[in-house]
Amino acid sequence: MTTRIDARFAELAKQGRSAFVTFLMAGDPDPKTSLDIIKALPKAGADIIEIGMPFTDPMADGPSIQAAGLRALKAGMTLKKTLEMVRGFRKDDDATPLVLMGYYNPIYIYGVDKFLADAKAAGVDGLIIVDLPPEEDTELCLPAMKAGLNFIRLATPTTDDKRLPAVLANTSGFVYYVSITGITGAATADSTVVGDAVARIKRHTKLPVCVGFGIRTPQAARAIAGKADGAVVGTALVDALRDSLDTTGQATTKTVAAVADLVASLAQGVRGAKQAAE
Repeated sequence: MTTRIDARFAELAKQGRSAFVTFLMAGDPDPKTSLDIIKALPKAGADIIEIGMPFTDPMADGPSIQAAGLRALKAGMTLKKTLEMVRGFRKDDDATPLVLMGYYNPIYIYGVDKFLADAKAAGVDGLIIVDLPPEEDTELCLPAMKAGLNFIRLATPTTDDKRLPAVLANTSGFVYYVSITGITGAATADSTVVGDAVARIKRHTKLPVCVGFGIRTPQAARAIAGKADGAVVGTALVDALRDSLDTTGQATTKTVAAVADLVASLAQGVRGAKQAAE
């Protein structure tokens, strides 16, 4: 069964370029603005969109993404409303892959089977759940695959060759390589080190490898995209969104454009990568 994610990577491979993957928090700064931003992303150059599921205890997230989650929760965002947002996006766009990213707790409370059925029906294509290791695959990963969703796994610089097969065993869609150890938004990715890491992962899997954490500029996006099948940008977009808000943290007339314009410039970087590598 081919998902939208598989189809998108096949299409990009034909074009000979890497994917540009964007991350934003659902409901930040409010549900309506959040949907408007996400609707603007494909036109701005996003190939795949990751949507964060706001959670009260986001241990792997840096300060920017934590703050985004808190803004979203304060604006009344819930997992149910996140799925409604996906449905809203799908009314006009049936092609762009959407991946929900976050923690297991909200899904567990929602009910795994109900969540998977509702997510699939809403138009979700994949899940990245950062706190579920391969040892817990029966909890969500295997049911998700059965429901027709990709379960995307994180690999990190500390994932050694002994550990990789377990990480990759039930992974589908793509592998998300976290280029630096630590929390999101902390440091800058080194494209040489990333290139070696991607090559190592590719010895274990045929799946595309996307790299995230530490990409903030078109130049960095271009360098990483030259070494990987995709570049993921989150914190920089969340920061651009935050900087567009008024003093009370509400959206302004600039908010949607602030994110879309940055996405457009980063997308140029990603799209220039393969040509530069040749």
